[in-house]
Amino acid sequence: MDIGWIISLIVTGIWIIVILMIVIPMDRKYIVRENRKINYKKTKILLRWNVFDTLTLIVAIYTIICVQALNFLLSSGETIENPFVQFFTNQSQAWVIVTICYLVSRVTMTLKAIKAHMKDATNENE
Repeated sequence: MDIGWIISLIVTGIWIIVILMIVIPMDRKYIVRENRKINYKKTKILLRWNVFDTLTLIVAIYTIICVQALNFLLSSGETIENPFVQFFTNQSQAWVIVTICYLVSRVTMTLKAIKAHMKDATNENE
């Protein structure tokens, strides 16, 4: 492995540690679980902007910067032997996958929460 890949792995490790340090306490504090399943009716944080979303926005902006830097390097004639190309290639791939996975899970959880609240609202109307 070249130096760009090694530095990218270190940076990814640091990002993951920071993300987990933010996400785990927020999850334990605001997500209501019953029998190890999320109770969407009692969990209100899924229906508003929260720290999870801010963190995802920061990661998405970082990903865009990495992709643009990679584009600039490749268009200026650099090859994969360049450590910066290696770094930005690895970072771009990793964080695009993470951002898309979070987006899909966030939309799914939000729709489940809306469905649970709508069931509750229709039960109250009857």
